[in-house]
Amino acid sequence: MVVRLSGWGVPLRQQVRLAGRRVDIVIGSHLVVQIDGYAHHSSSAQRGSDVAHDAELRLRGYTVLRLSYAQTVHGWEDVERTLQAAIARGLHLPPPRRR
Repeated sequence: MVVRLSGWGVPLRQQVRLAGRRVDIVIGSHLVVQIDGYAHHSSSAQRGSDVAHDAELRLRGYTVLRLSYAQTVHGWEDVERTLQAAIARGLHLPPPRRR
């Protein structure tokens, strides 16, 4: 996936530690992309952990997009459209300060 995104002109980082856990990809500074394979994301406990981590990231101003491995392999065109839309909306940039 990173190879496909590398030509977009947006900074990418892989395996970044945020809120105590690693995330798969950070696009720009605030768009987190998590790619869930069955082996590590199929149990109820792991799903609960993922949801809690996503909530913590959102509270810290990140946008989290959680995709399945199958989506990234077999449905790349849809994934690409989603990521392009997120970047076009500026979700990869730091959020404006709220009062």
